[in-house]
Amino acid sequence: MTIFLKRAYEKSSPADGKRILVERLWPRGLTKIQAKIDQWPKDIAPSSELRKWYNHDPAKWMEFKKRYWAELDTKKDTTAQIAKEAKNNRVTFVFGSKEEKYNTATALKEYLETI
Repeated sequence: MTIFLKRAYEKSSPADGKRILVERLWPRGLTKIQAKIDQWPKDIAPSSELRKWYNHDPAKWMEFKKRYWAELDTKKDTTAQIAKEAKNNRVTFVFGSKEEKYNTATALKEYLETI
């Protein structure tokens, strides 16, 4: 399974393959035409409560992943669908965060690589 990660504000490319937005909120200031998102499964994103608690604080990263993965454990149908897509096609998880290392896309990718 090969999953690529890309900020929503970076230019899309045919090499991205299927672009999946993995955020609950649409990235600010970005039009749908600019984003070129193929799929936006909002239920795969962290809950609003978890997202607000985390607030992209690297010191909370390990606890965020633990809580997020627990949420993902309750969404087996959606995670299985995305994992299948990633096994059969080139997939890029698109995220809006300025934080390029500790973000939803990274946590989701790690989760899918463990199932």
